[in-house]
Amino acid sequence: MFWPMLAIALGFLGIAVLGVLGIRVFLEAQRLGRQVAATAERVNRAAEDLERAATGLARTGEALR
Repeated sequence: MFWPMLAIALGFLGIAVLGVLGIRVFLEAQRLGRQVAATAERVNRAAEDLERAATGLARTGEALR
């Protein structure tokens, strides 16, 4: 009777460990998603700044002609 109870206990422990690891992976994936969103926003802002600078440079070039 000892071995079946031990097998059940170890099985439950294994499932609990997998559950904890699954939660940690989920939380890290959410954190990574937030970082990706923030980085995408920064890239978009940089692209807009570059576009504004290029437009100003083009106007300056046209004015020199």
